[in-house]
Amino acid sequence: MQEMTLSTMLAVFEEIFGRGLFWIMVALAGLVTLAYLYVLIRDHAVSWRKFLWAQVSMPVGAVLAVWFTMAMTDSQLADIGGPIDLIVLLGVAALGAVGAAILVYTVQSLVWPPSEES
Repeated sequence: MQEMTLSTMLAVFEEIFGRGLFWIMVALAGLVTLAYLYVLIRDHAVSWRKFLWAQVSMPVGAVLAVWFTMAMTDSQLADIGGPIDLIVLLGVAALGAVGAAILVYTVQSLVWPPSEES
């Protein structure tokens, strides 16, 4: 890979996950993002109780993201070969953690709106 362009990255992700699964994941990420923005605009404030539970979910999201990526690429932790592999793995874990926090906060806010909180 001589250049890292958007089309190259899309082709790589489609190859790793499969075209259908990749675009389903993109669509779900877009829906969760829109729901999160809706919740933030609707509530006008952050619920710290929900935020705490979202933070607690982050390690689970990190582990699940790494596990999912390893399963899709048919790899194992023993296959890590150098610093770039570790950096990519940590990046996947970080994105999984943040995604889990956003998902948990959004679901909590949609299920229990601010008027129903204690």
